[in-house]
Amino acid sequence: MLQRVSALIAVGAVVLTMAGCGSGGTSATTDGGKAADDGKITMGFSQVGAESGWRTANTKSVQESAKTAGVELKFSDAQQKQENQIKAIRSFVQQKVDVIAFSPVVESGWDTVLKEAQSAKIPVILTDRAVDSADTTLYKTFLGSDFVEEGKKAGQWLVEEYKDSKDPVNIVELQGTTGSAPANDRKAGFAEVIAADPKFKIAASQTGDFTRAKGKEVMDAFLKSTPDIDVLFAHNDDMGLGAIEAIEGAGKVPGKDIKIITIDAVKDGMQALADGKISYIVECSPLLGPQLMDLAKKVVAGEQVPARVVTEETAFTQEQAKAALPTRQY
Repeated sequence: MLQRVSALIAVGAVVLTMAGCGSGGTSATTDGGKAADDGKITMGFSQVGAESGWRTANTKSVQESAKTAGVELKFSDAQQKQENQIKAIRSFVQQKVDVIAFSPVVESGWDTVLKEAQSAKIPVILTDRAVDSADTTLYKTFLGSDFVEEGKKAGQWLVEEYKDSKDPVNIVELQGTTGSAPANDRKAGFAEVIAADPKFKIAASQTGDFTRAKGKEVMDAFLKSTPDIDVLFAHNDDMGLGAIEAIEGAGKVPGKDIKIITIDAVKDGMQALADGKISYIVECSPLLGPQLMDLAKKVVAGEQVPARVVTEETAFTQEQAKAALPTRQY
């Protein structure tokens, strides 16, 4: 009987441990404290949401990499709301996790909660998106893409594509979530490059919230208000894919009547590029999980890490997309 009771207790402990992992939201440990006794790192991770194929791949990369690295992951989906991320970070602080990582919904408004984490001596890693805090001691490092460079790459392709044209080039822009780092920086990088030639004109620019549905909705409005559109610059593939639906619904041919430039290079976007509906894609890799776990282990151990870790990325033409698609991971 004693052996049977002991076995039941052991099974219960396993169930409680398993309940602390997964993607259903922030979860708590049984004692509310760090899992330090067995040397295992506990990471609190607050994700922006699930607004795109890119974000889904990013979440999967973080979750799978945590499992591989032996990191206990407490995952929270902010559903694209800053207040949800702030609540999650405060919950992670209360649970005394070893390290906090998050991808900020917007750039501003983080100082107070990050100071709370700092006071609790919990290191913070920014992943994918940056914050605009003047106090860079509030986080240990930022892992992610150079969004300004992504915007510049998009602009450079456009300049090259129209280098022999003397006619005006009317551009509409589908921006990402208002106030987010990728939206701000991609817009700035693109604008900087095309500003050198006055024939390039941004006729309309509006947020599509990085979603396919909103991309379609806004592109529908662009087509009605700005009938003479030569180029669409979408801050991510999903908005571009939504815009393709709107363009085709208006009786136009995407990639021919309207050239489309997007950023991300997820499978659906790459397929549209291979099919000629998208003209050019700048890559933004979501597979940050392995690098994130490596950085987490280092900061928890007190090691010095670079203040900025930039991911290596490329860009794709139609032929390059066709070659890359068979082995594309996301």
